[in-house]
Amino acid sequence: MSKQNKVLVPELRFPEFMRGSGWDAVYGNKAFEQISNKDHDSDLPILAITQEYGAIPREMIDYNVSVTEKSVQSYKVVDVGDFIISLRSFQGGIEYSEYKGLCSPAYVILRNKKGIDKRFFKQYFKAKSFIRDLTKNLEGLRDGKMISYKQFSEVLLPKPSTEEQQKIADCLASVDELISLHTQKLEALKDHKKGLMQQLFPIEGKKVPKMRFPEFRKAGGWEKCALSDVATIRSGSTPSTSNPEFYEGGDIPWVKTTDLNNSFITVTEVYVTSKAKVKVNAIGSVLVAMYGGFKQIGRTGILKVPAATNQALSVLNIDRKKVAPEYVLVWLNAKVGLWRKIASSSRKDPNITGSDVSKFPIAFPEIGEQRKIVDCIFSVEEMISEQSEKVSSLIVHKNGLVQKLFPVMDDVVS
Repeated sequence: MSKQNKVLVPELRFPEFMRGSGWDAVYGNKAFEQISNKDHDSDLPILAITQEYGAIPREMIDYNVSVTEKSVQSYKVVDVGDFIISLRSFQGGIEYSEYKGLCSPAYVILRNKKGIDKRFFKQYFKAKSFIRDLTKNLEGLRDGKMISYKQFSEVLLPKPSTEEQQKIADCLASVDELISLHTQKLEALKDHKKGLMQQLFPIEGKKVPKMRFPEFRKAGGWEKCALSDVATIRSGSTPSTSNPEFYEGGDIPWVKTTDLNNSFITVTEVYVTSKAKVKVNAIGSVLVAMYGGFKQIGRTGILKVPAATNQALSVLNIDRKKVAPEYVLVWLNAKVGLWRKIASSSRKDPNITGSDVSKFPIAFPEIGEQRKIVDCIFSVEEMISEQSEKVSSLIVHKNGLVQKLFPVMDDVVS
């Protein structure tokens, strides 16, 4: 057994174990054996090995990699509860499988030995401290190179009693379940918002939406036109980054595509000075990302502070007699798919132009109904924001627990 500089104990321990001895430390091969079972009929699902989902059937996620029937014959069987060392284990830990399936023979499959609770190590193998130790102990390992079983065998792992392993696993699993439930609620709210926007705006070829607030059901059809008919449109500029006087001590917010949040913009990553001679846009200006990849194209924002923008953004100065800026924002957010369709179909590089923005269609009712729609959607967005904060807080809480429930392995020497 390994010698220790001092007793190996976590910062946080359950009361029933506080008077117990310190934890053991064992090498990887004493806790896990390598599995290489290729005895299968190829009917099992092929697993994608991901940092986000662990080992999961490819058809359950957007993972389109074709394999031949012959190559599948050499694939390894993964059982429920097995661990897989992936190419990026030194970045995101070792993956756990909730599914029985097949994986490429290039992967290393680990199975727990007697006295090792796999649920305990499911948590430990994703802990930042383990990933840090893995990276430190395997110097020179880079992206594209797999950690071998031999290398894993040289990594020291904590091994408390079976009872304490189970207690820690149960605790963290309960937090995971809570995170999962709140995440499901968050996704339900997002789906609800998406459904609302489909109901509150007219579909193509219709003059009125499917769902209308009672006080507006007898109102006439909506007006339809191009964005250029309800706004003046311009783009911004990027002051030279080689000139420090344009940026140092700046107090003018300068908006980039990464600042866009499909909502209100109050702060930015970068500020510029008056020497940059940028055009400052008024509060209420609506912004649209014209390029920056599909994750950015069509993203929006509405200024809540006067701000300048870079050249990748279209700035819409809205005619408020016709349409409310907040309504334009929610309309554009509902039509993000159309932006991306324009970007992908019209040119080689995925982007949209100022001309695309000018011609982009918008349908709208009178101002009172616009504000009713905006209030409805914003109220759901507020619930989404609150729920998102709950999920984030739970994740932070769990990360703090993990940090305290697992000891620092730096104190262990062989």
